[in-house]
Amino acid sequence: MQISQVIAIFLVAAQQIQLIDAFSPMPHRTQSTSVSRHSSALTMSGKDNHRARVEKNLEDMMDRDWRVFRARLVAQEAHEAQQDSDQSQKNNRPNNRDEKQAKQEKLGNIFAAIFNHNKESGASSIFNGDTVGGATSESMITDTCEDPFVSRDEIPVLLEPKVQVDKHRWAHSLSHIEPGCVLVANEKLGGVFHQTVVLVIEHNDVTGSTGIVINRPLSGSLNKVASETDSNVDLSLKLAFNSSPVTYGGPVMQGEYSILHGYGEVEGATKIAPGIFVGGSEELMTEVRKHNMRPDQALFVKGHAAWVPNQLSREVAKGVWYPASVSSDLILRYAGAPVNEGDNSEDLWADILTCMGGQFEATAENYSKKGDRRIMP
Repeated sequence: MQISQVIAIFLVAAQQIQLIDAFSPMPHRTQSTSVSRHSSALTMSGKDNHRARVEKNLEDMMDRDWRVFRARLVAQEAHEAQQDSDQSQKNNRPNNRDEKQAKQEKLGNIFAAIFNHNKESGASSIFNGDTVGGATSESMITDTCEDPFVSRDEIPVLLEPKVQVDKHRWAHSLSHIEPGCVLVANEKLGGVFHQTVVLVIEHNDVTGSTGIVINRPLSGSLNKVASETDSNVDLSLKLAFNSSPVTYGGPVMQGEYSILHGYGEVEGATKIAPGIFVGGSEELMTEVRKHNMRPDQALFVKGHAAWVPNQLSREVAKGVWYPASVSSDLILRYAGAPVNEGDNSEDLWADILTCMGGQFEATAENYSKKGDRRIMP
């Protein structure tokens, strides 16, 4: 056997192992021969599950979702670009002004604001060298500040961002693929992926990529759907999550189910992004039985999508998918996330494109017709 063949076999095996870990398969439960030992296991499980839930809630309270921070930066950049464009038109200057000159002017204005603030009244001069290169936190206080008694502790209030991001509803395009992002299907893409939204679970140039479709809810709950065909869902899960929704996840391994939720990183679960988890069905079943979690707060995913190494990157380069970072509530639309009045609750594909704005919003207006609920294979 040639070395290249051995390497190929190893890579395929590694991809399968990683896939199993990512989707946390749901093993059949076995009855314990000892009631006391079974009770003790449930107690320890409950403690771990409670901690996972508390950690997730604390993360939400402390606003530690780095994706939201990035979304604010993207929104701020777009706002500033629009301001520059409006100012350019106002001054009858060409829009294709030299970018290097614009950056130099912006940098110069920043330094000017810092140096001007540090001027002493009267004879103080920048050329005496006292304030050159000595920026402090007070340097961020602009000359336009009307409060003469402002302190360094109040600076964050002065630096309040000009653009606010709705934590429930935000989305922006990405120039790359990353776990936790979504792939919004191009409006021209047909087949089973027509107008789908795929949550990327794994992306690796060596082992390939995996994802799950999150906007193709099937008719019927878990008990009905999983009972009609062969599946890896045992009876105990069907009964506990009887009313849980099910979505078509992709054309690969249709008999395998994974679980998407925002409960927390319980045992067996994988954190895909802040507030987004896949797997951990056994522990979640315990929480449902304790009434700590509602069955409709979990979305069961039938099958998944998979790409060989570099395949997904090529598809994105050809415009098949629009990579995007979106809010947790959009990702968990069919996993119990709140739906507000301004949301398009029937068409997640169009809703995300609308949030992205610009040409994407126009695409949603021109092509959204069928909605999420369709007849799937």
